[in-house]
Amino acid sequence: MSKLVLVSYLVIPALMAATGVNAQTATQHPPSAMAASSQAVAPDNAKSNKVDPSNHDAVADKQQNNATDIDLAKRIRQGIMADKSLSTYGHNVKVIAANGSVTLNGVVRTAEEKTRIAKNAASIAGAGNVVDELKVAPPK
Repeated sequence: MSKLVLVSYLVIPALMAATGVNAQTATQHPPSAMAASSQAVAPDNAKSNKVDPSNHDAVADKQQNNATDIDLAKRIRQGIMADKSLSTYGHNVKVIAANGSVTLNGVVRTAEEKTRIAKNAASIAGAGNVVDELKVAPPK
């Protein structure tokens, strides 16, 4: 056996033991990934949606599959997503377009968010074509 191979068999495990590194653990779960996964919790408004039964009236299944309604819902959704001042709740509202009429449903954080989303939808669909069924979440 060459000296280089012998040294690598003896020195590398010794160095790993001295630094407390476990090769299997280090490759499977880097410390930064473990810390990020334990701290990151996705925002969720599912509780608010369950509490409010009116959130089940307007669902995506009621949207027509015609190009006009799909395009209308898409443009409103793009406008909502472009507004970075909205909360995650605001970005997750339901937009259902059927026969040129748009229903907004879901839960938002503030009355201001509710107004902003409704105005955005009205500017795209027309003032008389928006049904605003958004609810404001109770304060935490």
